[in-house]
Amino acid sequence: MDSASTTFEKSTNTQGRERPPFECIALTLQGGGALGAYQAGVYQALDEAGIYPDWVAGISIGAINAAIIAGNPPERRITRLREFWDIVSANPLIGQAADHLGRFVNGPVRQLVNFASGQTAVIAGAPGFFMPRLLPPALAAPGSAAATSWYDTTPLRHTLERLVDFDRINANETRLSVGAVNVRTGNFVYFDTTTHKLSPAHIMASGALPPGFPAVEIDGEHYWDGGVVSNTPLQWVLQFGPRRDTLVFEVDLWSARGSMPRNLVDVETRRKDITYSSRTRDNVDRFKEMQRLRHAVAKLYEALPPDVRARSEAKALRHFADQKIYSIVHLISRLRDYESCAKDYAFTRLGVADHWRTGYTDTVRALKDRRALARPLNSDGVATFDLIAPARQSRRLNTEDPRESR
Repeated sequence: MDSASTTFEKSTNTQGRERPPFECIALTLQGGGALGAYQAGVYQALDEAGIYPDWVAGISIGAINAAIIAGNPPERRITRLREFWDIVSANPLIGQAADHLGRFVNGPVRQLVNFASGQTAVIAGAPGFFMPRLLPPALAAPGSAAATSWYDTTPLRHTLERLVDFDRINANETRLSVGAVNVRTGNFVYFDTTTHKLSPAHIMASGALPPGFPAVEIDGEHYWDGGVVSNTPLQWVLQFGPRRDTLVFEVDLWSARGSMPRNLVDVETRRKDITYSSRTRDNVDRFKEMQRLRHAVAKLYEALPPDVRARSEAKALRHFADQKIYSIVHLISRLRDYESCAKDYAFTRLGVADHWRTGYTDTVRALKDRRALARPLNSDGVATFDLIAPARQSRRLNTEDPRESR
């Protein structure tokens, strides 16, 4: 493994635990570039706890992580996630030097190292993910991929073909949904294994963030990153999936809450957080209100006399009524004091190990709380569990990368 690995006490594997008492376990993954290693850490903790999602939904980097999870058998998923994050964090310019330096500095110096590492991705790309074009877009043929993007994402296609079994995905053993937006119509679309046969192109479309990456053509239409419209697939799972008792692990890479900016770098960092957090908490609050109404309608319908139930209006109410329950475990990657507006494209081994470790430890902490996996007992049938995590401080990495703990 890389030089960022040191000592981390291996967690007890509890794969024999009983499945949480829900009909469906869903994992929803936001987009966020290099921050996506946090999601891999979350999944490792779930895997070690014997919690395997029935449905994985993702956008952008979340779609890539989701495809790796759904496109591999459970015993191979962590290995494949590790391979992906090792590939893309093999910084071709100052990667190793930045990792060594970053291990021994804190505060503003670490922030400068992190920002410089991000700039190397701007200049040289990320291995196995994207690479800069030889000619500037202005010199390319109008309308071509080269004229409408700064980077070529062909390497990502090869990486997906190697790490993901799309036959397994399309067998729909684990449902997979990835969000994208139609460039021509502006409509938000989910490519879902219940309605589509997925290929590397669908995953790439979900991560085609303009103007960096080119739109991806699928069946004559072109698609961009779903984060252009909404960066959070939670609503798709809650409102457009089948009505089942559902436990959702919502993994966010951007926090809607933050501090007042002190300079222009802080302003850009905060702008990204607000934009890409996609109002997750607001969406959950709205869903709670809707579910409370569904429960009330269900109880009212049961109290109606038979002749009233036979009316078309009552039948419409019955269709709307619902007594299913939902529990949402909300995990958020918090801003570290060394991170800045480059945090989503600073693909370094040190940063990846830090994000992975944090996702892992956050999830282990959450699963130790009985409330996280409990069925809601309130009248609206919706419970949320927010892990109260301490602020992330820059620190010397003196613990083993949890990616090595299996």
